[in-house]
Amino acid sequence: MQAEWTEGAIQQITKENTTLKQRVRQRTNDNRALHERLKAARSNLRFQDRRVADLEARIAEPAPKS
Repeated sequence: MQAEWTEGAIQQITKENTTLKQRVRQRTNDNRALHERLKAARSNLRFQDRRVADLEARIAEPAPKS
């Protein structure tokens, strides 16, 4: 299939392609940042879970006899 492209059409397609590439880069960067935030949140949650378990264990221990 042969199509004749006008200079204006080529410029428009090039401009749209550039815009789409920029959007992909931005989405990739946003995704990376969100992934890092999620990773940090999961790490914090694991730490808090261990802390809660430690506190629960301390509460459950019998009081030392004097």
